[in-house]
Amino acid sequence: MEPILDFLKIFSSILWEALPFIILGAIVAGILEEFLPQEFITRFLPSAVVPAVMIGAALGLLFPMCECGIVVVMRRLLRKGLPLSCCIAYMLAGPIINGVVIFSTWIAFRDHGIGPEMVGLRVGMAFVIATITGLIVHLQYRKYGYALLHPLAIPPASPEPESRSANEANGRPAPRPSGFTRIGNISSTALHDFVDITMFLILGAVLAAVVRSYVTEQQIESFSRDQPFLSIPAMMLLGFLMCLCSEADAFVAASFTKLHITAKLAFLVFGPMLDIKLLLMYTRVFRVRLIVTIVLCEVLLTLAVCVLVHLIYQANNWTGLPAGV
Repeated sequence: MEPILDFLKIFSSILWEALPFIILGAIVAGILEEFLPQEFITRFLPSAVVPAVMIGAALGLLFPMCECGIVVVMRRLLRKGLPLSCCIAYMLAGPIINGVVIFSTWIAFRDHGIGPEMVGLRVGMAFVIATITGLIVHLQYRKYGYALLHPLAIPPASPEPESRSANEANGRPAPRPSGFTRIGNISSTALHDFVDITMFLILGAVLAAVVRSYVTEQQIESFSRDQPFLSIPAMMLLGFLMCLCSEADAFVAASFTKLHITAKLAFLVFGPMLDIKLLLMYTRVFRVRLIVTIVLCEVLLTLAVCVLVHLIYQANNWTGLPAGV
């Protein structure tokens, strides 16, 4: 009976933690669909791919959203004409590069004496990984185009002249919809996106609850301490399995006081970019080819960057541990 109760407790905690952000994401997506003109954002993006993707990675500062709701918002931005590479960069970096997460990370590690250090490394690593992944996706997009996307995420074609209203054809602007009409449109879009994504959230929460019922944080910390060379992939795996919200995961990472800072960074960077529920949500936006590309980039780049940071700490004889540990 106790394992069942533990499962239900973990499942409900994941579900209720994520639902408010799914709802918020669906509402934001509905507002974007109703008020954001087609290709409005692309007018302000530079024509060069690299700076455009870098701007996409920083969009979380304008559209703050944790990973629980960012897939919904990203899909709407994609349908509004934001380039796929920029959308991918935003989807990966947005749950980390936003004001709420930056502040929560600083608060979680402030008493450890490494608050600014953790914030800078977490934001910097997320920006680098998201930008490189976006550029790799751009190369795939040039070859495969919208074949990489689920039909629900493909931007609609621009309306043909013959399909426009009589008012537009005669040079007169179309009548503006009433406030009630706009609210109805927003509600309809938000409800559609909420139902579409929530069923995958529930399935992801079930899988995560099963794993977390048998693998405890103490076991992961003990394994990471006894096998220091495997601590980075171990914490990446923990981030994938625990399905924590990016606005709260810093406090969990801070509880592993004896772990090296790079292992904590692996948890804090990889988890918001990829976990069980996100992987399932991807199937409502991307085709398998693109999902495989994104996952491989996230895994390999996170490993490479964390190992590089670890080597820098080691070369300078920095412990990477909180003060007093």
